[in-house]
Amino acid sequence: MINKLPVSFIMRPGPFGEFVLFWADYEGQPKVCRVLLSKPGLPAEEAVKKQCPGKESSGCGEISKIADEIEAFLLGEDVSFSLDKIRFDTCTVFQQEVLRAEHGIPRGYVSTYKRIAGHLGRPTSARAVGTALATNPFPIIIPCHRAIRSDGRLGGYQGGLGMKRKLLEMEGVDIADTGCVSTLKYFY
Repeated sequence: MINKLPVSFIMRPGPFGEFVLFWADYEGQPKVCRVLLSKPGLPAEEAVKKQCPGKESSGCGEISKIADEIEAFLLGEDVSFSLDKIRFDTCTVFQQEVLRAEHGIPRGYVSTYKRIAGHLGRPTSARAVGTALATNPFPIIIPCHRAIRSDGRLGGYQGGLGMKRKLLEMEGVDIADTGCVSTLKYFY
């Protein structure tokens, strides 16, 4: 979807590698179109060079502020992100519902794909919830690292399982040596 929009991007360093905010003016305001995290084997900088060859990083005050907030979050600060600066219209209605539910999970808590599906009144849609979160265009702003599998295992994450584990641990979520969440702080 990014390739179809006239977008700019801002790249920042972070403790898990660079991250990128793709953004564009939408209805007269700068809005985030996508957050791209570095992942094992594919730094965000390389991905941007492939998606936007020859384009230079550029920001504006509002987008730079969001990048600052993401940087602070990745360093362990308790940051609450507003949803008014993201392009939800690039997501399906179902994905928007899932992302809003995920955004509602507080720091230090986790939920499961099944619990989120139940919260949305779609108790048989756990797999669809997982897919909606796997393709979350706004990781960190929408804290999809807080969704885990029903068996307590971490599940997937765009920035890799190591990053997901560290983010959860920074938020005070206990994870056993087996890789399963051992907290009793479930949301929904």
